[in-house]
Order: sequence, then structure tokens, then C-alpha cells
Amino acid sequence: MHARCSYDYAVIRVVPRVERGEFVNVGVILSCPTRDFLEARIELDESRLRALDPMLDLAAVRAHLAPIPLICRGGAEGGPIGRLPPRERFHWLTAPRSTIIQTSAAHAGRAADPAVALERLMDTMV
Repeated sequence: MHARCSYDYAVIRVVPRVERGEFVNVGVILSCPTRDFLEARIELDESRLRALDPMLDLAAVRAHLAPIPLICRGGAEGGPIGRLPPRERFHWLTAPRSTIIQTSAAHAGRAADPAVALERLMDTMV
């Protein structure tokens, strides 16, 4: 069994109408540098998003969310940002934005297994 490690996470949000400030949590990004772990999970609840904005372009939302896990994995598939070190990728992904795709502030936690922590956060936050 692994010792507990510290991690940082942010919740990924879709804000269909930025001027109204309403959002739906759609995923989580979790970074645990001591375990060389940076992953994102995304689950889009289209009916909840449609409740906030019936005219929302869901294909565009999916297209804007798709790069997030690729950037977390790193490498050429993640584009120029994917080539950065993992910690820099996490900070780039969680930087404040005023667009339709946003993240919460980064929060900290501790867990023996960051993958399990990511699943727990998905279950409780999304």
C-alpha cells in the first residue's frame, strides 16, 4: 500500500451563458506530482446544460473539452501545452478564464491513490 500523497484538483465547469454565471460541473483535473500523476475525467450531462441554455452548441462544448485529457497526458497529442512539464500543464489548465469552459479554484487533498481520489471527486462533484 502506498503512503498518502498530496494532490491538487480543480473542477471543470461549463458556463453556457457567462453573463449569468450559471454552470454545470463536467469534470475534474487532478495533479499529484509525487506520483507523476496528472489526469482529467469529463462526463458531460447534456440535459443539465440544455436546462441552462437550450440553444447551447454541444458539439462545440465537446470540442473545447476534448483537449483537456490530452493535455494532461502530455506529449505531441496535447499540442504545445502538452509538451510542458506536468505541473505547468496543471497550472495552465486551471488558470482563471471568462469563457464557456472554466475551472474552479485549485483545492488540495491527500490520498493513497490519486486515481481513486479522482474517481471519488468525480462521484461527488460532477
